[in-house]
Amino acid sequence: MAISGFMKGLSCFHRAKPRTKIHPLHCFARRSREFSISSSSIADDDAVLPVLIVGAGPVGLVLSILLKKLGVRCSVLERRTEFSSHPQAHFINNRSMEIFRKLDGLAEEIEKSQPAVDLWRKFIYCTSLTGRILGSVDHMQPQDGAGSRIRSLVGIELSGEKDLQKLVSIHFRSRDLGDYLLKERPGMLFFIFNTEAIGVLVAHDVKDGEFVLQMPFYPPQQNLDDFNSENCKKLIFKLAGQELSDVEVIDIKPWVMHAEVAEKFVCCNNRVILVGDAAHRFPPAGGFGMNTGIQDAHNLAWKIAAFVKGISPSSILKTYETERRPTALINTELSVKNFRAAMAVPAAIGLNPTVANSVHQVISAGFGTLFPSALQKVMLDGIFSIGRAQTSEFLLNENNPVGSSRLAKLRRIFEEGKSLQLQFPAEDLGFRYLEGALISDGNGASTTVEPPSGRRREYVPSADPGSRLPHTYIRPLSNSPINKVTLSTHDLIPVDKLEFLLIIGPHNESYQLARAAFSAAEGFGVSVKVCIVWPADTNVGTEGKSESPLSPWTNFIDVAEVKKLGTNLVSWWDMCEMSDDGAILVRPDEHIAWRVKSGVDKDTISEMRSIFSAVLSLQ
Repeated sequence: MAISGFMKGLSCFHRAKPRTKIHPLHCFARRSREFSISSSSIADDDAVLPVLIVGAGPVGLVLSILLKKLGVRCSVLERRTEFSSHPQAHFINNRSMEIFRKLDGLAEEIEKSQPAVDLWRKFIYCTSLTGRILGSVDHMQPQDGAGSRIRSLVGIELSGEKDLQKLVSIHFRSRDLGDYLLKERPGMLFFIFNTEAIGVLVAHDVKDGEFVLQMPFYPPQQNLDDFNSENCKKLIFKLAGQELSDVEVIDIKPWVMHAEVAEKFVCCNNRVILVGDAAHRFPPAGGFGMNTGIQDAHNLAWKIAAFVKGISPSSILKTYETERRPTALINTELSVKNFRAAMAVPAAIGLNPTVANSVHQVISAGFGTLFPSALQKVMLDGIFSIGRAQTSEFLLNENNPVGSSRLAKLRRIFEEGKSLQLQFPAEDLGFRYLEGALISDGNGASTTVEPPSGRRREYVPSADPGSRLPHTYIRPLSNSPINKVTLSTHDLIPVDKLEFLLIIGPHNESYQLARAAFSAAEGFGVSVKVCIVWPADTNVGTEGKSESPLSPWTNFIDVAEVKKLGTNLVSWWDMCEMSDDGAILVRPDEHIAWRVKSGVDKDTISEMRSIFSAVLSLQ
């Protein structure tokens, strides 16, 4: 997905003056000028629709919603007239769900429709869906697209690993299979290896019997005719271990797995911005693709709003690349490592995918080119049949020395957690921006990010600049406009307002800093809310004590910490490794822009002006 400036000349968009509207691509002439940009001022509402979003996938739609809530007019351009019925992403991580909580009940709708934990917590490795289980992993134990046209038009290259694997994705429905798995073998992913076929089954909706089967694909010796509806049914039966009477093949499409990141995310004088799959393409291992894109959109939306509203220069958009590209590189590396871990399982039982790809390469570009294409296909099928024979009951059993050794190796992979992983809390919630629209304090914060290990690492809350604001439960005191008994620190940051959040403790110097923040923010044309965090045992008589020291400013909230059973019992400030006379400034995307760990500067006016100027890219 990419975004661009958008001019009145594209009249099929402008007539209705929509705030957010999806349009099919065919209403434009198919030439490069369809994305050209005029030099008109964005201040003239009748001349310009400020933002055009190219691609109505999850990332494009989330960005359009966020922009609309911030009062930025935009249109969404989509080449297809209908949404794809072919499921792709099937795992939403914690950070994306935090963003969805702000989108008019979207998180609640997802929670209502998601399956019970027991239906998706396991990855199962087996010889067929009804056959022998080789092993399983329980992941709840404690511990515009990829072919972006915009990217091509502006000449941005991708770097990384291309063509990691070619696959065919078979979308089908079978309630009989769903009923069986629901009762006998619940799981999210099924890795199936037998003498007749190899594939990975993704259970998108077990109750409704909706599945996607991923099969290795080796063109040109194989082509899509080999995967017609009837052949796909036969493959499904082979992998299921029995025939199913109600299989309905819905869609079949080839795809290529890449691990690439665009060399630039922002170009053309900050007018063309790549987001989501247009900026990065990951292996699906770990579920980082859509989730990283949604976080791209969250990072970018407030910056576009600041620019369109005349608060910041266009250079603030460059900080999107500064912040998000390193995150994309880390997630790409992690996805590749997780993909390699997934390949370790078939390799352990004699089905090394690297060998299969090498054989295919030799036939396609080596001596195999001396033979007719039909003979090449026979050769490939014959060699792969020999490979699949490694999974036969004769070889893969404890009484066979080779099979016993392979099964022992398989057990070690599962026991040591070296197979495909599902959850990565440290990368999910703990990713941090080192530079960009923030101020590094040099106050104990690390200046580097630990490279991904490929293994699960726990999330450690941090208030270092660039980090996600740590969540904790709080209760509003008497001056609160929020009618909730308890809420999250994240609830203090609105999605429909370009507003910063300053978190302080109840100290005279902190109140002085807050007054300076109100004054500085007003001067820059942005809003700031002040949150005064009182200890958990705050008495009722303490409520309202911030009113006088913050007068005449009124956009503040007194809250007390809430200690819930089963949660971390350390105080908010201790969790942040700060003193309660410190301060934290949080951006509209819930990332920390600045903090002082202990004791605020005496010249608070100059301090806050300098901070807002830097974060808004005004210096």
